[in-house]
Amino acid sequence: MLDDSGRLRQIIDKMPTLAWCNLPDGSKEFLNQRWHDYTGLSPQEAHGEGWKVAIHPEDLPQLEAKWGALSDFAPGEYEVRLRRSDGAFRWFLLRIERLRDEAREVSRWYGTATEIEGRKRIESLRSAEKRTLELIAGGASLRDILNELCCSIDVEASPVISTVLLIDPDGEHLWHTAGPLVPHDWLPAISPVLVSPHGACCGAAAFLKERVIVADVATHINWPDKFKDLAIRNGIRAAWSEPILTKDGEVLGTFALYSSEPRVPTDAEIELIEGAGHIALIAIERQRSHLALEEALVEIKTSENKLRTIIDTIPALAWSARPDGSAEFFNRRWLDYAGLSAEEAADWGWTVALHPEDRTRLMEYWRYVLASGENGEIEARLRRFDGEFRWFLFRASPLRNDSGKVVKWYGTNTDLEDRKRAEDALRSHEQSLRLIVDSIPGFISTLNAAGEVELQNRQVLEYTGKTAEEMKNWAGSETLHPDDLPRVIDAWRRAIETGGPIDLEHRSRGADGVYRWFQARGRPQRDAEGRIVRWYNLVTDIDERKRAEDELGKAFEKIARSEAELRTIIDAIPQLIVAIGADGNLLYANQALLEYTGLTKEEVGTERFREVFLPEDSDRLRGQREVALSRGRPFEYERRLRRRDGQYRWLVVQYKPLRDEQGKVIRWYATGTDIDERKHAEERTRQENVALREQIDRVFMFDEIVGSSPALKTVLSGIVKVAPTDSTVLITGETGTGKELIARAIHKSSQRSGQAFISVNCGAIPAPLIASELFGHEKGAFTGALQRRQGRFELAHSGTIFLDEIGELPVETQITLLRVLQERQFERVGGSRAISTDVRIIAATNRDLPAAIASGTFRADLFYRLNVFPIDVPPLRKRREDIPMLVEYFVKHYSENLRKQITRIDKHTLKLCQSYHWPGNIRELQNIVERSVILCTGDTFGIDEAWLSGRDAPRPESSGPLTKSVQKYQKGLIEAALAESNGKVAGPNGAAAKLGIPPSTLHLKIKQLGIRQNTIR
Repeated sequence: MLDDSGRLRQIIDKMPTLAWCNLPDGSKEFLNQRWHDYTGLSPQEAHGEGWKVAIHPEDLPQLEAKWGALSDFAPGEYEVRLRRSDGAFRWFLLRIERLRDEAREVSRWYGTATEIEGRKRIESLRSAEKRTLELIAGGASLRDILNELCCSIDVEASPVISTVLLIDPDGEHLWHTAGPLVPHDWLPAISPVLVSPHGACCGAAAFLKERVIVADVATHINWPDKFKDLAIRNGIRAAWSEPILTKDGEVLGTFALYSSEPRVPTDAEIELIEGAGHIALIAIERQRSHLALEEALVEIKTSENKLRTIIDTIPALAWSARPDGSAEFFNRRWLDYAGLSAEEAADWGWTVALHPEDRTRLMEYWRYVLASGENGEIEARLRRFDGEFRWFLFRASPLRNDSGKVVKWYGTNTDLEDRKRAEDALRSHEQSLRLIVDSIPGFISTLNAAGEVELQNRQVLEYTGKTAEEMKNWAGSETLHPDDLPRVIDAWRRAIETGGPIDLEHRSRGADGVYRWFQARGRPQRDAEGRIVRWYNLVTDIDERKRAEDELGKAFEKIARSEAELRTIIDAIPQLIVAIGADGNLLYANQALLEYTGLTKEEVGTERFREVFLPEDSDRLRGQREVALSRGRPFEYERRLRRRDGQYRWLVVQYKPLRDEQGKVIRWYATGTDIDERKHAEERTRQENVALREQIDRVFMFDEIVGSSPALKTVLSGIVKVAPTDSTVLITGETGTGKELIARAIHKSSQRSGQAFISVNCGAIPAPLIASELFGHEKGAFTGALQRRQGRFELAHSGTIFLDEIGELPVETQITLLRVLQERQFERVGGSRAISTDVRIIAATNRDLPAAIASGTFRADLFYRLNVFPIDVPPLRKRREDIPMLVEYFVKHYSENLRKQITRIDKHTLKLCQSYHWPGNIRELQNIVERSVILCTGDTFGIDEAWLSGRDAPRPESSGPLTKSVQKYQKGLIEAALAESNGKVAGPNGAAAKLGIPPSTLHLKIKQLGIRQNTIR
């Protein structure tokens, strides 16, 4: 027996599970070797009650309570957590069975423990998933759902903590969303996280779309150094992140676990991460679906409201009914018309609005339509809210489901009252219409589609003296003149074959035997398919008109004889003359034109005559000529005509209309004058101007500065001299004189031409922003300064900066600009670091700077710094000899842009431009030329004289050069300051302090201006 017991124990030790044997009182008798190996307890330690230390503290009380009452302890299965030799607790399923002796008393308790950690984890995940779905169904927020998930995972994976990060709509960042146990100090590091291959743990997982394991934060290469110490201080030594991906691979976020020890996750933790990520995916997608559903429901509700509004608004009575025919819905127009409420009209209540005489008939038809399931329509009378019945067309159509079953009926009621009344009126007026037709002073007849007579009015029968039956055979009734009969029969035959209208004149014999002229007009009537169903023929007496035409013919013969005499006179005139009809077609040309071109009279009006005109002129003038002829007013244009020796010569062609007594144009006369010599002279002048401009361009290389006047040459000479230097330039002049062009020309000709040219309009920038615009600002320098910004001076480094409207610069900014000019350094707004700059400054103004200095709005020392090389740009009124060249330049520029062919400039326009004072200078000239080119319809450019009249009077001329005025003003200021300080220059009470300039500068100015200091006391 003992041997058997030993062998049994050996077998139990070899079993691949934890097994034990207890005595009837519950004390341990035997634990197999696998139990000792798993728990790490020796037989002595596990003896008696010692085995209880391996049970999880939370599970031990419950197990002891059941084990303590052995009499009530039932065999079965129990789940508890056992401590492994490494201290980790794992779930086990305990199966306990009892062994009874012959007296049915318990002699032993036997048990096994099977690890169920994986199953418990699955159950836990399923429980978390179920809880998640319950929260979703309960309307919980996504944050609450994910926090609940993290709580479940934190309990299951303790001491590891979990967190969920969701993707930003921009797809480039992750934001912490859930994880109650995540240390508060760690949250700034993960809100947000950049999605990138180097984005630590979660950012890399979202980018790579695969699991990322960081076994040790302290040594991981992609973990940012600035966050390593922060992570370790917050107990994060390892991190494992799983991307949350849709089935289409879209990244929704990441699920991550943080460990307080540097290690890789166990297989169980991997499964936990995957399971939790799957549950998070369900929660996110369900939440997204829920939001999408809510949006869809709102949209459906909105669509329903819109549809109801549309149905209530449509100009028809609309309704719907159930499959059994009872009414379900009436639109507002139906209810308003019948004067019923929706409740009163529901089901079969609407039938009260039917006319009593129509109700039975309509209801029987409605039952028939319901039984057939097909569309139906019927006419019946419907009572209006005021008690009046009106005829309506009732239409109904079924709506079927996918199986073909009718699920609803839709219908409309269309008011037919007006049509019904029209039909009654039509019937009642048929006889009146016949009387009207018989009363028309003309012969009316109708024919069928084959041309057979159906009806003729009374006038036909009275005129011919024949019966209606006799007139049906009109072709054989001898009514038509024998000479006209074949033509009329043939015309009707062609009309019936082709369906075209009939318009012809013929003679018909009356009852008195006399033939009279008539005009016949036949028109077909067609059905909806376009088939001819009837012909209507109206025959009108035109005998008096024909007699008048005979008289008119005789008169035309007389006019023709007079016209021949007129033509003889025109032929004797040495000028080229042609006569043109009102429709624009050529009638004849005089002898001078025939001799000039070498054409014959027979060739006038033929293609041969059109060949004598230069084709490109014909193409260019065709549209212009047609428009001018349609206006009926005299006009002229220039074109080239080929002389009989083959040479094309320029003519000015002038058109004048000839009108009748009513003022209607009946003929045009055109005269041609040879202007070839004048055109050649103009072309030579134009070529000379072009050559002159090219010469100026070669000398000065200023493409956009046009002119050759002495005043402009002085400016250009100054540009050539100052451009190669780095000296500061001050450009003065009225508005619109082209000061920026001068500045660009200086830059283009300088050694800095390959660098940037930065233009700043100081008057266009608000005063609070001008310093930031010129010198830049640091981040946070003022409200809205979200980042550092470079100013115009930095952008213009090594190049040129053009400060336009320098006179508008605020006084506080003038100080900074003065420092730039003196020290070549500046500081950004809100900054403290001096920035060196290598930039050439060109300033411009149309203001009187000495007057601004006097008023205290412009600093004198800044003026002296800017006025190193002054250039005064003359106004356009002082360079009038440049105006023709400028006009030609602008006309060419804008005509090319607008794709117009303008070949000449009206001389009167040039005189007008040269006499005008141009208060807006070149800018005004440029704008007027552009407007005139847009409105120009021919090849000759002209300006409306009204545009240049009533303008501002010429400005008074300046008293002298700006430099002289400034020097005079400076001398007066300095002498006054010296007088106040008794000739003292330096010191707190000296003249330099009063003027706000250094004493050295004042000494230099005293010497330059020739002031005798010792005479001023």
